[in-house]
Amino acid sequence: MEDSSNVSKLSATSHRLGRRRTSVWDRNTMKGKMKLSNHEGLAPMKEECFSGSSKTTAKIKYLNTYRLEPYNKFQDRLVRDKAQAILMDKLQQAKYDADSSPSLCASLSEEILKATKKMGFDRYKYVVTVLIVEKAGQAINVASRWVWDVQRDTWISAKYETETFIALALIMACYYE
Repeated sequence: MEDSSNVSKLSATSHRLGRRRTSVWDRNTMKGKMKLSNHEGLAPMKEECFSGSSKTTAKIKYLNTYRLEPYNKFQDRLVRDKAQAILMDKLQQAKYDADSSPSLCASLSEEILKATKKMGFDRYKYVVTVLIVEKAGQAINVASRWVWDVQRDTWISAKYETETFIALALIMACYYE
């Protein structure tokens, strides 16, 4: 008991004098002991589950990176050009048909989403909507509401117009930490 009080008195006096404080742990007793943390950097940790006699491996957990910016930032111009090219290729010879328009919108939005994901912008989630509206001399207003991070989130639109309809693709890129 006296040894521990002497150690704390010595470390307190050495700390006041500006010298390095001595460790509370004895070096001889700590030799051969395991480190408190066994991960370095971003190495994944595996959890093992035991159910009965079989051993299964659970989902891999990754450590937090605390990185607030993506390595490959979303580029509006590239995605807009690609979406415009997809709309032009698929709708160049099409005529407006109210029955087939919903399935055409779904297939176009899936194709635009796949093309956007192939560009490799990391840490973004995408929402793609395609509207096909018949031309009848009317005006159209499209509105969306989002909880938005102005610095990292963005959206683009691509439009293709024929004699019978207008197709509008909206691509929202939301940064995901």
